[in-house]
Amino acid sequence: MAVADAGPGVRICAACVARGCATKRHAPEPLFEELELATRIDHITGDIRDAEALRKAVADFDPEVVIHMAAQPLVRLSYATPVETYATNVMGTVHLLEACRMAAPSLRSVVVVTSDKCYENREQIWGYRESDPMGGHDPYSNSKGCAELVTAAYRNSYFQHATAQQDGAQQDGGQPVAVASARAGNVIGGGDWSLDRLIPDAMRAFAAGDSLSLRHPAALRPWQHVLDPVAGYLLLAERSCSGAGQLSQGWNFGPPDNMTLSVEEVISALGDRLGPGFEWRQEAGDGLHEATLLRLDCAAAREYLGWRPQLDAADMLAWTAEWYRGRHGAQRADVVERQITEYRKKLAQIGSAPAKDHSGASHILA
Repeated sequence: MAVADAGPGVRICAACVARGCATKRHAPEPLFEELELATRIDHITGDIRDAEALRKAVADFDPEVVIHMAAQPLVRLSYATPVETYATNVMGTVHLLEACRMAAPSLRSVVVVTSDKCYENREQIWGYRESDPMGGHDPYSNSKGCAELVTAAYRNSYFQHATAQQDGAQQDGGQPVAVASARAGNVIGGGDWSLDRLIPDAMRAFAAGDSLSLRHPAALRPWQHVLDPVAGYLLLAERSCSGAGQLSQGWNFGPPDNMTLSVEEVISALGDRLGPGFEWRQEAGDGLHEATLLRLDCAAAREYLGWRPQLDAADMLAWTAEWYRGRHGAQRADVVERQITEYRKKLAQIGSAPAKDHSGASHILA
């Protein structure tokens, strides 16, 4: 398995290591180092905008499964760096899919992870379905909608027939490659220190003894712990590898409606778990557009993949606070390992429901 990533892919690598999967990752980050994954998997530090270097990395590893999570992931930063955002999120996706098309003869499954913000957001009260139109008001959101369109175009043009491409020549007799995309909501859970993100900003303010500034405390978001969508991505890749061509489409992996919470609700509940001294205040916005309501309809993932979130709002916040309370890297790494183990136990207790019209395989995290 190859994972191109700058975020939750660390937990994908950790989960795969726990199951003994051969894994290669393109681009490390602090959590990757804290978990000492470099000693347990092959990895490359690279730039997804470098098409030739990416192609060489894919050719050298010749993966059966690729999970694409590399991105410029910040909405507000995209206003300041639109060209970099599009170059990374759109052309980076083109580069990866082209490398998969031309240099990965053993490939069986590709999962391109985008965002719930890929949809044309009308601020509607019901969740967006996979068939709803792509859009995006800001450069980040729009770049994710574009990445979805790129993925669909490559899937329809190159990966739906029993042929493989290598070194510019079409090789007959290959097997179809399943190319799916995955869209998740606001993911938290530790390991993230990005600027202009709610939980990292909150933890920095708490550590400094400052009050947290909130621009839109009433804004509603579909919050979820990182392990829930990660389990969905792995399940999708696994089922796709089993020859389920009907899975080659977009998929939503979001929380239930009762976890669509306001920013204020999340911060207040997190503050209760961190203890006294945590305060927040509202500040005036700077005029940049930010969505106030966004939900996902995840009925398809439940019905056809048997995927369901395992962590409720209380678990999500408790597990997140536990990681940020870690005083050093080794302690935080232990938290991640224990949480993955606990999550696997939850999956084992309920079993993994079979996909509709497909026998399915046991869940890779279970």
